[in-house]
Amino acid sequence: MRQEERRPAPRGGPLLSMRGIQKDFPGVRALDGVSLSVAHGRIHALMGENGAGKSTLMKVLSGVHPTGSYTGEVLVDGEPCTFSGVADSERAGIAIIHQELALIPQLSISENIFLGHERARYGVVDWGATHARARELLDRVGLDANPSTPVSALSVGARQLVEIAKALAKRVRLLILDEPTSALNEAESTRLLELLLDLRDQGVTCILISHKLGEVVRVCDEITILRDGRAIETLSVERDADGTPSIDEDRIIRGMVGRELDQRHPPRTGEIGGVRFEVRDWTVDHPDGSGRRAVDGADLTLRAGEVVGMAGLMGAGRTEFAMSLFGRSYGRYVRGTLLKDGAEAATGSVAEAIRSGIAYVPEDRKSLGLVLDDDIRHNTTMAALDRVSSRGVLNPGLEAVEASRMSERMRVRSQGTTQLVRTLSGGNQQKVVLGKWMFTRPELLILDEPTRGIDVGAKYEIYLIVRRLAAEGACVLLISSELPEILGMCDRIYTMCEGRITGEVPGEGADQETLMRLMTRTGGHP
Repeated sequence: MRQEERRPAPRGGPLLSMRGIQKDFPGVRALDGVSLSVAHGRIHALMGENGAGKSTLMKVLSGVHPTGSYTGEVLVDGEPCTFSGVADSERAGIAIIHQELALIPQLSISENIFLGHERARYGVVDWGATHARARELLDRVGLDANPSTPVSALSVGARQLVEIAKALAKRVRLLILDEPTSALNEAESTRLLELLLDLRDQGVTCILISHKLGEVVRVCDEITILRDGRAIETLSVERDADGTPSIDEDRIIRGMVGRELDQRHPPRTGEIGGVRFEVRDWTVDHPDGSGRRAVDGADLTLRAGEVVGMAGLMGAGRTEFAMSLFGRSYGRYVRGTLLKDGAEAATGSVAEAIRSGIAYVPEDRKSLGLVLDDDIRHNTTMAALDRVSSRGVLNPGLEAVEASRMSERMRVRSQGTTQLVRTLSGGNQQKVVLGKWMFTRPELLILDEPTRGIDVGAKYEIYLIVRRLAAEGACVLLISSELPEILGMCDRIYTMCEGRITGEVPGEGADQETLMRLMTRTGGHP
């Protein structure tokens, strides 16, 4: 159903009121007197740069940070609430879906939905009733799947729907979603947003945290902006008869960063030189031994000082290509050559790839890019320990100096390089990953979804880092699912579909329609 065809969301008194919330961590005030009011049956967005306090505020609301660990009060339907844990907030009808989904892959959909509140008779699970109720919930969220299916067999988008079904099983009144579309493709994102509108029309109130401004403008009724732990303003989104919203993305950005952001992408600088890296006939099979091609005969070139984009739909083979190129970290190598300055480069292992001047910033920074329980210092230097060692012995003083220098260059906001990485915001974690690979002095930097899940201000800072690296003569291969990012950042763009390179276009003059046509072409490079 189109936006303009939906009936207006019901208005009424606040379902939720948070008043004067203050939350401190050692040395940091995360929330400084934040107040928030959310009306019944509305979709209320919570916006702000990474580290603004959005997730902390929602952890207070959902009981992750229990009463007593903060000051201020939380009221639901005008009644003060004290939550000692998540179970208390769930009993009040509040459910939160975190960016990292809390599902157990080995269990079925039904088991995940009712985990902890099983449908049982006389202490024995009633599987008939469990599957029947699960089927009803899956129908409600629009997921056509057998309730007995293991969650491990589902796509990321389907798992997100299972999480929502799980919340609905608890008779949720207020559903909090933290970056729900960050790992979804465009079709899955559209489907999820349509579901949120349906739930709103059914009376479920939603709080949406998202860095995707277009999604927020499209579905939200109100937008509260946080900056540096304070609530700056709440904007009401009105729509005319055609569904056009009264708030645009630039207005939200101005509130988030406290200034006009005239350009989303920095201007191109520096000169593009000759070919530094060339990939010929790169072919890789899936790791399952089935012989299916993950990458099939890929050819591409990268010039000194050039930012080259790689666009494709989910499953096109972009990440598989990047990982296999970086030390054959994915799949079964079949054939192909990587040339550096005209000579074959060794890439048979990650160590060889690093020595050949290649660095890879992975799509999943938390699982593949960082050691979350270690500090910024060690994460920064771990890929190039020889630079902070002498005769195989680590020099802690030199390591501290170099890590601090790189942290400053990356503009990481922290309490120092001894701070644990897991305590940083998503944008600052991404800067640490970038710093780790910049410390290796790469000649080819492969970036896989480098701005996923981070705010517009942090995105711009990362774009500046990429531009600076290219201006210094390095090659950059940028993989992104956001076509405006590809078009705004890249000098030249390749497209992929089903493991094949299907097109190559200059960045200047390219448009989304051209890229989408090439991204859905099943043949090889024209």
